[in-house]
Amino acid sequence: MKIIKWMLAVFAALTILGTITVVGLYFYWQDELPTVAELKDVRLQTPMQVYSSDGELIAQFGEIRRIPLKLEDIPQPLINAFLATEDQRFYDHFGIDPIGVARAFALLLTTGEIQGGGSTITQQLARNVYLSFEQTWTRKIKEAFISLHMERELSKDEILELYLNKITFGHRAHGIGAAAQVYYGKDVKDLTLAQMAMIAGLPKAPSTMNPISNPERARERRAVVLGRMLAENVITQTQYQAALNEPIETRLHGAEVTMSAPYLAEMVRADLVSRYGEEAAYNAGFKVYTTVNAKQQRAAQRAVQLNLHAYDERHGYRGAEAVLWQADEDAWQHDDIRDYLNKQEAIGLTVPAVVLGVTEQAALVLTASGSQREISWSGLAWARPYMHADRQGPAPKTASDILAPGELIRVRATEQGLRLAQIPEPSGAIISLRPQDGSIAAAVGGYSFAMSQFNRAIQAERQIGSNVKPFIYSAALENGFTLATLVNDAPINQWSPGSGIAWRPRNSPDVYEGPIRVRQALAKSKNVVSVRLMRSLGIDTTVEYMTRFGFPIDELPRNESLSLGSSSQTPLEVARGYAVFANGGYLVNPYFIERIENDNDEVVYTARPAVACVLCEEENGREVIQAPRVITEQNAYLITEAMQSAVWGGGSWQHRTGWNGTAWRIQRSEKIVDLAGRDIVGKTGTTNDSKDTWFSGYVSGLVTTAWVGFDNLERALGSTTMNENLDQQEQPISGAEGGAKTALPMWIDYMETALEDADIQPFQVPPGLVMARIDLATGKLSRKNDYSTRFEYFLPGTAPTEYAEQKSSNKDIFADDDSIF
Repeated sequence: MKIIKWMLAVFAALTILGTITVVGLYFYWQDELPTVAELKDVRLQTPMQVYSSDGELIAQFGEIRRIPLKLEDIPQPLINAFLATEDQRFYDHFGIDPIGVARAFALLLTTGEIQGGGSTITQQLARNVYLSFEQTWTRKIKEAFISLHMERELSKDEILELYLNKITFGHRAHGIGAAAQVYYGKDVKDLTLAQMAMIAGLPKAPSTMNPISNPERARERRAVVLGRMLAENVITQTQYQAALNEPIETRLHGAEVTMSAPYLAEMVRADLVSRYGEEAAYNAGFKVYTTVNAKQQRAAQRAVQLNLHAYDERHGYRGAEAVLWQADEDAWQHDDIRDYLNKQEAIGLTVPAVVLGVTEQAALVLTASGSQREISWSGLAWARPYMHADRQGPAPKTASDILAPGELIRVRATEQGLRLAQIPEPSGAIISLRPQDGSIAAAVGGYSFAMSQFNRAIQAERQIGSNVKPFIYSAALENGFTLATLVNDAPINQWSPGSGIAWRPRNSPDVYEGPIRVRQALAKSKNVVSVRLMRSLGIDTTVEYMTRFGFPIDELPRNESLSLGSSSQTPLEVARGYAVFANGGYLVNPYFIERIENDNDEVVYTARPAVACVLCEEENGREVIQAPRVITEQNAYLITEAMQSAVWGGGSWQHRTGWNGTAWRIQRSEKIVDLAGRDIVGKTGTTNDSKDTWFSGYVSGLVTTAWVGFDNLERALGSTTMNENLDQQEQPISGAEGGAKTALPMWIDYMETALEDADIQPFQVPPGLVMARIDLATGKLSRKNDYSTRFEYFLPGTAPTEYAEQKSSNKDIFADDDSIF
């Protein structure tokens, strides 16, 4: 009896001591426990998703993949699988299961160690949200405190919903919505019973029991879950047996990206990190809707890639990337070739392949997919040997002149079949925006984002060449010149006493026509005329005027080379400048994010761009911001008129005189002509050393700039990481290439698709302009009505007053070569 009393006293003392200890620990850790508000506002870490304006998923950023679901949207069999496996008494206990605790305590007594198991769903949630996974008494006690706290503040359904959305399933999938997508590419409602059981079994050991990393252990774990479900009578014997026999068929599914636009996606990622910080940008579940149209973006990407391949092919084949076996060696086995190919990257449109054999005019290759494909002669014939930038070897006559068995090459798919390929050496970019508000319609910063993350569309500051001329001519019209003014197209030979050398700007091609009208000079891109116009205006006047188009004044050289495009701008800056002409004289600010939604689908940001409008009206109850007017509507229209001549050539409206502008190739595109008619405007651009080739053009609703050139690696590497060969030096576009042959075809390919969704309105003659019939040879008024004349537009008070019949000598019209005339 004494022993029993002694034991009861010890038990009571231990109970009191334990209670005091627990209460003491509670108050000791009280400040570390979550508040009621925190419990009810457990933030789900959801990746940022980037969409096109028409709802196609472009990219997903964030380490954690999560698709939050409401409890009512989760199939009951899936809920049953978790309850049967993880916590059969979930709806009966108070956050801690005494039976589970007793089991864990028994294990402690028998093994001497704290074992896993015995944790309720509430405890697992507390551990996932607030604690680490270390097996210590401290963590276990804190877990219990938080569990009791959660059970008091949240309902059972709220706890279960948080648990199912928070728990880890491996392969960065958090929550059952993400797990269903990652392992099966399905929504949870479309999972089979076997797949539900597989997912429910993952929380025990997500890294070692998932069906991708270890199919056999996953199968065993699935059987345990199905057995528990059968024991709990939530499935029948028939359902159990069918699910048990279902094969393990799974693979890793990425986010359902439907449109690849990596350069644009990176622009969005950088912007969101700048706005909200990395933690929120990657995990707060933002949905970012861009201004980019999916069809236009795809067209831009393809135009860049195909035209860079076209340039590269015109300059010859540089040979195989590697040789796996020589002619006198045994060929590799197909399995070994596939293993090797799987380690090679697919870049852009190209995929690696190994030549298995060649016939007279075809080659058989093996790709990483394991398929054997033939490259016919039409896909090989282009491959003249590359000698140097301006020279290729003789045209091949047989496939063996080009390829040999054992060579690692690249191929790309075309409508005509497989084609021999190589990674293009030059780079390219397209930027396209809507001139009324600056919203970006498409943006491509290079051939392959995987190869180089340098975004040439917005980061590459390159000399713009003849793309500068519309701005120079606009300044001339602002200062007394007209489209009919004659300027001397003659060589300039100016001695510089300071440098001791002569400056000799030349036309390209090196052809001079003497007296030439301003309209015709711009259409034919006459370099010396641009120089003479700038001389008349003065350097300071020209530089100040160009800042109206958004060009920073410190980036504009204060010398006459500016008239030839020696200033360096990005394609985006050039497109923004051309938008001023397209929208009637307003400077808009380019933007690419239309709106941002949070994880509750609430709009947290909407773009409010400044709009090109004369009388802005309210839109959706909000005042519309007016963009600043920087040139007159009349000036913008006259430059547009002149650049139309670059596309359509000269002559009167009824007759052609036979000359073409530098953009005449646009006329060959029946699709562009059908969509835009004559309301298409453009200007080529090529720097003197041909290191940069450009084409910028527009319709009333879309402005697009295309650039092709070789990367300036020193500049590019100063801005971002590039993975290209560092031995490559900036070099000129070679082989008689230029803006018209290199950049313009890229622009045409893009616009043929982009114009289908563009707002194309005729360019309307603005009020204030007057029209007069002029003589094409002299720019004076004409009484004739034939091919030697045309109607021309003039600002009030600038139309000529003399008639061509009152002839003056060229000596009266032109002074010496160093003057404007």
